[in-house]
Amino acid sequence: MTTSESPRPFVRSSSQRMLSGVCGGIAEYFGIDANLVRVAAVLGAFLSFGTVALIYLAAWMIMPSE
Repeated sequence: MTTSESPRPFVRSSSQRMLSGVCGGIAEYFGIDANLVRVAAVLGAFLSFGTVALIYLAAWMIMPSE
């Protein structure tokens, strides 16, 4: 007999929030430091010529708050 647990929700963080909570929510979901995700997002935004910034904005609109 197996027990099926529902997957954790992918939500914006209310406790690890600097701008909208997207990076904090990603960090909480994967169990890593929010500052690492923020640094990766900023570096990614510059290195991808803004593509990561557009993905961030889309995640801000799509991801629900906790």
